[in-house]
Formats: sequence, C-alpha cells, structure tokens
Amino acid sequence: MSFSSTPSFIFLLLLLLSHSITNAANTSNRRPKYQLSVNYYAKSCPQVDQLVASITSQQFKEAPISAPATIRLFFHDCFVEGCDGSVLISSKAGSKEFAEKDAEDNKELAVEAFDTVNKAKAVVESKCPGVVSCADILAIAARDFVHLAGGPYYQVKKGRWDGKLSMASRVQSNLPRANATVDELLRLFNSKGLTLEDLVILSGAHTIGFAHCRHFVSRLYDYKGTRQPDPSIDPRLLKALKMSCPHYGGNTDIVAPFDVTTPFSFDNAYYGNLEAKMGLLASDQALFLDSRTRPLVQALAKDKQKFLQAFAAAMDKMGSIGVKRGRRHGEKRRDCSIHMG
Repeated sequence: MSFSSTPSFIFLLLLLLSHSITNAANTSNRRPKYQLSVNYYAKSCPQVDQLVASITSQQFKEAPISAPATIRLFFHDCFVEGCDGSVLISSKAGSKEFAEKDAEDNKELAVEAFDTVNKAKAVVESKCPGVVSCADILAIAARDFVHLAGGPYYQVKKGRWDGKLSMASRVQSNLPRANATVDELLRLFNSKGLTLEDLVILSGAHTIGFAHCRHFVSRLYDYKGTRQPDPSIDPRLLKALKMSCPHYGGNTDIVAPFDVTTPFSFDNAYYGNLEAKMGLLASDQALFLDSRTRPLVQALAKDKQKFLQAFAAAMDKMGSIGVKRGRRHGEKRRDCSIHMG
C-alpha cells in the first residue's frame, strides 16, 4: 500500500467536505515493573538514536506510509505480549503455530514498517553488534515517525529485551476491533495498565494513516443490522466513502484516511473530525458519542499543544507495557524476524 493510490480519493473527500481482553492478558504484565532508561545505551551504543534516524528520515521521504505503518506496528507489538518485538518474528516453515505477524488482525500491517525496522537494525548492528534489541529499535522508529509527520519529539526510554514468544493465537483478543464499543476499548486498555485518558490520546494516532474499506463498510450500508447507514456519519463523508467502498465486491485494496481533513499531518484535527461526525471507524466516532470520553475529545480538539504533549507522554507509557529483561525472559536478536533459538 502506498500513498500514490490514494490522492484521488483524498481529493474527492476534501472536495465533498470542503475543507482492533481477555484471559490472554499478558503474564508479562504481572511481573514487577522494570524501569527503562533514556541512557540505557549511553556506553554500549551512544549513537543509537542517530543511527535509527538515518533510516527513518530516508524512509519517510521515499515511502511516507512508513510513518503511520510503523506507529501502528509499535502499538500492535506492545498490546500483544508487551513491547518486545514479538510482532517482528516470521512464522517458521512447518510450524503448527503461526507467529503474530501472520494473525488475521496483523495481515494489513504494511511491509514498509517491517522494512524500516530491518534496515535500522542492520545499521545499528554494523556499529553496535548484539547490543540493541529489535523492540527498542521499533520504539525509537515509531517516535521518529511521529516527529517527522509533524508530531512531538520525545525521549525514548530504552532497555527492552526481545521476547521469546510470538503466537498468532494471542493477537485477536489483545487488539481493539474497528467496531469496538468504549466499554470494550476501556476493558482492553485497562488490562494493559492504560486509562480512559490514554485510550482517547493514543487514538489520536489516527491523525495519520489509512484503513481498508472492510473495517468501516458496515457503517455505510448496514449499521448494526439496520440496513441503514450509521446515523453518526456526516452525510458528505458517507457519500464520499460509498463512492470508494461499495457494499459488495469492491476492490479490497482501497483505503480511506482516518483523518479526512489533514490526512498527512500529525495534528489534533482527528478530534475536531469526531465532533463533526467525521470519524472513520465506529470505534473512533464512539469516543465522541460516549459521555465519558467526549469531554477529553473536545479539549484535545481545541488545543493542539495539549494533544501533542499528552500523546508523547502516552506513547512513553504504552512503551513500557510488558517489558522483558534478561536472558530468562528475553533475547537480543541479530535478525528481528528470527528467534535466537
């Protein structure tokens, strides 16, 4: 997937608008909290941030989709088994259990995100062999892309080890669904040690990036079995989305931007869109419809700096979910896609 296939649809949208809890909760989350540190590699690989930046800046120019894709990859990593690079593992040929990345809910993770991590890992390995984990490289790359897209630059705490487990069967119950209710979202986020505020703030990552039609097509034609569109979609957005996403038999590669007003800028427009009934996913729009989350949506819509500051803090918090440390629980992979064995 690349941006090149989407401009006409975005143009159409802009014209018309004018202007994924269970008992699989990670055992790693129950371990004593291990403190990460900004200076973890100060002696062993002091230039790690710059090395990763040399790749992320290049990727952002050559394949801008790498930004939302890598931020999403980090989210999918942290929510399943903790932030341990387990989403980067490739399934073993002949194995009965697929790895996380081959789970249904991860099949749309863009290849550009994996490419970014692999390229950054290769550069880091050339300077600091066997030192920096894939999990830390993913966390640093996600931060870089937030900043490159116009969001905040924040210090990434480091010291994650790579996880030894990667199982597709753990994925579905640990990721939010596109039509999740606020209750379901809160249960999931709470199970990761995250709050209602974290839910609303981290959802703001949808200020950039795209979703495939299948994640919202039921809102356009048959909302909750009513055979009618979701009443909480702005009619102009509904019209634009229907033109790109037919009820049946449409092109499965078609995508729409989460943020229909400024799809390439990391800003707070996502929240203003929710106020204007222009959320793409039902789980996005639900944040404005629910009285518990609406006040924060409104506050963030009004204050871009508040959002950017809060987002940096929430990413830092999410980045410490289920962190592994030491050889008993983790490994330092040389190749991010293969367990050390």
